[in-house]
Amino acid sequence: MKHLNIFYLLCMVVVLSACSSTVEKTSSVISNDDITTYTAEDFFATTSVFGSSINHDGNAVLISSNETGIFNAYKMPLDGSAKTALTNSTTESIFGLSWFPNDERILYQADEGGNELDHIYVRELDGTINDLTPGDKLKANFAGWHENDSSFYITSNERDPKFFDLYHYQVSDYSRNMVFQNDAGYAVNSISPNGQWLALTKNNSNADSDIYLVNLKDNNPQPQLITAHEGDVAHAVYTFTRDNNTLIYATNAYGEFNQAWSYDIATGKKQLEFKADWDVSFLYFSKDGQYRVVGVNQDAQTKLYMNNIATGEKLELPNIPGGDLRGVNFSNDSSRMVFYLNSDTSPSNLYVYNVGDDQATRLTNTGNPKIQESHLVDGEIIRFKSFDGLEIPGILYKPKQAENRKVPALVFIHGGPGGQSRKGYSALTQHLVNNGYAIFKINNRGSSGYGKTFFHLDDKKHGDVDLKDVVYNKYYLQSLDWVDADKIGVMGGSYGGYLTMAAMAYTNEFEAGVNIFGVTNWVRTLKSIPPYWESFRKSLYDELGDPATDEQRLHDISPVFFGHQVKKPVLVVQGKNDPRVLQVESDDMVAAIRKAGTYVDYLVFDDEGHGFSKTENRINASNKYLEFLEAHLNK
Repeated sequence: MKHLNIFYLLCMVVVLSACSSTVEKTSSVISNDDITTYTAEDFFATTSVFGSSINHDGNAVLISSNETGIFNAYKMPLDGSAKTALTNSTTESIFGLSWFPNDERILYQADEGGNELDHIYVRELDGTINDLTPGDKLKANFAGWHENDSSFYITSNERDPKFFDLYHYQVSDYSRNMVFQNDAGYAVNSISPNGQWLALTKNNSNADSDIYLVNLKDNNPQPQLITAHEGDVAHAVYTFTRDNNTLIYATNAYGEFNQAWSYDIATGKKQLEFKADWDVSFLYFSKDGQYRVVGVNQDAQTKLYMNNIATGEKLELPNIPGGDLRGVNFSNDSSRMVFYLNSDTSPSNLYVYNVGDDQATRLTNTGNPKIQESHLVDGEIIRFKSFDGLEIPGILYKPKQAENRKVPALVFIHGGPGGQSRKGYSALTQHLVNNGYAIFKINNRGSSGYGKTFFHLDDKKHGDVDLKDVVYNKYYLQSLDWVDADKIGVMGGSYGGYLTMAAMAYTNEFEAGVNIFGVTNWVRTLKSIPPYWESFRKSLYDELGDPATDEQRLHDISPVFFGHQVKKPVLVVQGKNDPRVLQVESDDMVAAIRKAGTYVDYLVFDDEGHGFSKTENRINASNKYLEFLEAHLNK
């Protein structure tokens, strides 16, 4: 099972550097096609909101919102009254994690300038901030609450940068003790509600992994393998049941897709919990154990299944607008639930539902009232045949302008390797589509969500078969009578940025390319991965190649060494603090293209990393993309 976070492009996050030139802001206009177009300022006047932790009184939810231009934590009352800011950062994005079980303290996480070295903080009742994980170079993660509500868990790599140990913290004074020292490269996944059982995973290869259980009450707790098997089978952990007796886990042992299975800790008995004709993405329970929530990745959209565990009865919601249901969470007694609705034409909005009522109440209005949803475009799931006849899925956005004339088009490539483009609101996507650009968000071979065979078709074939999928995506777009066959570009971030540069360096198919912090030197990148990726280093090498033994092949698929072959204009963007794709990657790529005399625009943003979160940067980035495409693709 590939790790979807490897070089993964943060969904709907775009970048722009701090550069000497500025992009002029314009107001909404009516185009020559009599189609209403909007500016980046309009699209990014929407608000991004997430988070669903309900407080101990059951009357408010902890959310993170970027309404001020940067993410902060807020208390959102469930009665519809105005929210209250809990943090007021103006420099670093703050992401709320959880209320404390018995009071109004909160836990949140934040890094510095996008360096991904997250710390876990407490906001005290008086508003003061307490860093629970002090240190210069460590990374920490919140790992959940103990069912006694008087303690919680955090993982940290402070002892060894390569490995995350598990610490048990007390609510009363934040004192802590290490309960599991991780010396063997396990990934710490889930702790049972009573704190007795710890579930770990370990990668044997990029297609094979195992689950281990640790009894933390033992004097010398040792991981015990519970998924002995033959051949390549991938496993992952979902959660423990609320009675602490059963682990729910994922396995692809029984077909192409991940199924949910249960493991009885006392007997070792395993049985099927839930399956679908797609991957089961997640499974969890309400705190009191009344409800089970299952998410299925159904053709780039999430389909939820919720049921009462005792009766088996489905939990049906009253009439709500269309879109993906996300972020479901219940109050302590399961009498209330909160959730988000998101669609291609509407950003996520938070709802509250009193179970049994005949309606749900919308709590947020994250869209820009200036923008009419009817002016935006809903993506269509499309499949086309690649060079070898394999069907490649993706999402096609057809601009309104295409009703009157042929339009330019972009192949948009997700991050990864192993990511997936999915349905849902993207201000960047809608801005470009609204201004007349068709976008095909390709899920090339190697993408997640389409079965394990499809998932591994690009292993050690990067820059080859996946690049051919991108080229054949272009041919598909050229077959559409509303696309201008001579104006097709390529764009992507992270791994998608790599394939963008590969398309520009190894083919002459695309008229322009936008490379958003893409890998361009695989030898250096694979030698310089962050130490805290140690638990999946082998999986990464299995998929892409080990720089110690595969250096020549990695050299040959690295666009930086072939910058002289880039013949069409390129825009490169990079975060100065990016720990995954170092700035030197883009520096060298730009230098190689310029040396060959081809036009390249280079932007370095000084205060962000691998995926940018500040609204002003997103606005400027989207304006810059449009400016570049208008000058070099739609000329």
